[in-house]
Amino acid sequence: MRFRINRSSSTSAHPSPADPAHTPALHTVEPEVVEAPLSTHETELIRASVSVVEPLAAEMTVYFYAILFARYPEVRPMFPPGMDAQRGRLLRALLRIVDLVDDPENLVRFCGHLGRDHRKFGTLAAHFPAVGECLLASLARYAGPAWTADIAAAWTKAYGVVADVMISAAEQDEAVRPAVWPATVVHRVPRGHGIAEITVRPHTPYEYAAGQYVSVETPWWPKQWRYYSPANAPREDGTLTFHVRAVAGGSVSNALVHRCAVGDVLQLGPAMGDMVLDAAVFRDLLCVAGGTGLAPIRALVEEVARRGGRHQVDVFLGARTGAELYGVDDMLRMAQRHHWLTVRGAVSHEYTPGIRGSLPEVLAEYGPWYQHDVFLSGPAPMVVSASETLTLNGTSPERIHHDPFETPVLSMP
Repeated sequence: MRFRINRSSSTSAHPSPADPAHTPALHTVEPEVVEAPLSTHETELIRASVSVVEPLAAEMTVYFYAILFARYPEVRPMFPPGMDAQRGRLLRALLRIVDLVDDPENLVRFCGHLGRDHRKFGTLAAHFPAVGECLLASLARYAGPAWTADIAAAWTKAYGVVADVMISAAEQDEAVRPAVWPATVVHRVPRGHGIAEITVRPHTPYEYAAGQYVSVETPWWPKQWRYYSPANAPREDGTLTFHVRAVAGGSVSNALVHRCAVGDVLQLGPAMGDMVLDAAVFRDLLCVAGGTGLAPIRALVEEVARRGGRHQVDVFLGARTGAELYGVDDMLRMAQRHHWLTVRGAVSHEYTPGIRGSLPEVLAEYGPWYQHDVFLSGPAPMVVSASETLTLNGTSPERIHHDPFETPVLSMP
């Protein structure tokens, strides 16, 4: 495969593979065009090395951040005090990149998203060589005797591609929009069961598409970003409404649900995600939501209405009990206003009037859905199970849209 990344100027992103303990100086190179073909053999080397270190991945990520902060203490303030969640994100991103190493189109797309999103952390081109050096040192340490010069060279090339794409995407993004958007809370409504509806007004115009998700930082937990989907299509007044559920042990979600008040200022990162209406091919849509996964589904329904109702939309909402069937009344009122919208609620753990069963079971009963574009949102097990059920019943996987199960971050907070 072959990548071509044009950059006007930046700091070299390629780590040195020669010595895991070596700390090269950060240096500036002349403008260049980077071509980085990865052969089948190099791809196999990368995947083989990951299979060796994967059983020790948790320890490896601890070691990675330890040496990164020791060798480059200037990057430590970019990260939150607690690093447990961050280590998990690094691992997930690394594994995702390895999955895509022989899929150049999606690898470039994934890394471009990362590069644009990393601007909110203050990431600079000069940080990438440091991260690459420490990543290779960590891989070498935990691969042990399995680490060879050929593997080091393959990883150096692969990381160079990833870094170049991220840097290029960030530079292009910087030319057209800010890294973060301050947004004032203008409305807050408790919805029960640990859920709050929070509406914010960005201080400057904020562009997003219905169905995308947004990273949010609170003033009480700086450098800790969490991802939420707006529950509305873009409005003329520019406001966004988020549905936030307080999660046990979740510092950001609990702050938003229990502490946030009108007048507080949050920070928004750039909108991300491909679960948008323009991804649909068919006229008929199936939208499935569990819990606060209703937010992007509601936004998509609003977007269909904004475009004149040219789609027929079936919405299924699921919960364990009737009391937990969040937002169903609001969606039923929308169905009364729009002839093209049908809304059904399903309860899996309680005998109540209406539909009973898990969402995958209900979808199988009411299908088939092979002539629909499908949008899924909610807990990962539900999304996986629903996807499997739909695929078994004839829905093409390419027509099933959902957000990533975990929003990964490669190297920074």
